[in-house]
Amino acid sequence: MKTLSLRLRIFLFFCLIGFGGLIITVGALWLGFRQLGDPDALSSFVSSGLIAGFALLALVTFVWRLFDENVSKPIEGMASQLRVGAAGNAEAKIDAEMAKYLGDLAPAASVLQEKFGQASADHAETVSQKTARLERQRAQLLRILSDIPIAVIVATRDHKIVLYDGQAADLMDREAPARLNCSVFDYLDEDAIRAVLAEMESDAAARRKISISGKSGAVYSGHIRLFGIGAGYTLMLEPLDHDAARPLVYDFDLLDKERPTDPNDTSLRDLTLVVFDSETTGLDPLRDEVVQLGAVRIVNGRIVPGEEFDSLVNPGRPIPAISTKVHHITNEMVTDAPPFTEVCKSFHRFTSDSVIVAHNAPFDMAFLHRQAGVSGVQFDNPILDTVHLSAVVFGGSAEHTLDAICDRLGVEIPADRRHTALGDAIATAKVLVAMLPILEARGLQTFGQIRAEVRKHSRILKVQE
Repeated sequence: MKTLSLRLRIFLFFCLIGFGGLIITVGALWLGFRQLGDPDALSSFVSSGLIAGFALLALVTFVWRLFDENVSKPIEGMASQLRVGAAGNAEAKIDAEMAKYLGDLAPAASVLQEKFGQASADHAETVSQKTARLERQRAQLLRILSDIPIAVIVATRDHKIVLYDGQAADLMDREAPARLNCSVFDYLDEDAIRAVLAEMESDAAARRKISISGKSGAVYSGHIRLFGIGAGYTLMLEPLDHDAARPLVYDFDLLDKERPTDPNDTSLRDLTLVVFDSETTGLDPLRDEVVQLGAVRIVNGRIVPGEEFDSLVNPGRPIPAISTKVHHITNEMVTDAPPFTEVCKSFHRFTSDSVIVAHNAPFDMAFLHRQAGVSGVQFDNPILDTVHLSAVVFGGSAEHTLDAICDRLGVEIPADRRHTALGDAIATAKVLVAMLPILEARGLQTFGQIRAEVRKHSRILKVQE
């Protein structure tokens, strides 16, 4: 019973009352019939029992509906609003109108939330001041590094990238999309790097010149430096463009993280997530086509700046005016855009070793799966749907549109970005990041735990396996 939602437990409680009442009614009528001892009265007792039974069930159903609407749903809603506030959203407020039949519970919860919100705001201001100072120092460091004509990639001992600068991003993009927390071998020759590292460890050398081929066949030269035996290393290569404008991307927490072996046993925060959205010619995945695909990456629970996928797609057919009215993509805009087969191949590289996340995933994934036979790539990544995550956090009875979730979590979607693939992908990523601490506070840490909880809401939307 502890694993069931409050609303389901109360529903079962009322079912017990209803069926218990039926048993008592039938028992009382049977006892009365036996005591009367008149067989001709059986039909009268049966009629009375049927009327009493249906009336009792109708009464119990009516009372349950009232209780569900005025007590169960408001309590579920209050719980989600308190969790949102506890996760750091100071703007989250208790809906007094929703909880008007809960007596003093809503006002008391509001006071508690306001006190906590004020304390959080004071703490956030202090953190903001310190963060601003660190950001200034980071900006200064970035300006200095940008003037050094070297493409820098820092990797862990198991060859996962934890830092790359603008010049390195330019070099990486030539081979595959630049991505934090992915393998160096997605870009550079694995055998050559392993051979040099083995020689350096054997000779106890800290630094060595290197000439290495990329996946495209291009050759890059520079130096490799070890942090220590069995530790990570830095690649310093000649850049393609000394003035490449790209932010310094890094997360040094990744240096000490254990690499997941089974996603189901891994914290969702420790998995790499790709959040994507698509714009289409219509709402039928079997007959319509994609006109735009956009995505962002989340690493270590944070959206990675600059790691975006944004591509128009030539659908090979006219875009209906009614669709253009929604996403503002015209036939002229996609005339020179690549076909979906090519975009799928690029997007497949972008999603490598990641969990794919979407809002209403069955719709968007249907287009990718339909194209698999033509593009030659299979999207067999684990899938998460923010519709289901919203149901877990806010309850199944809440509204789960992207706009509604954004409103509850205080995420703003600029009007000019709404109904663009990248704009909606960014909004979906932000609500996912906002829901992470709420899920963790409920004891839902690992991907497997979250998937198990999500399956309880499959009636809302099919769960993508």
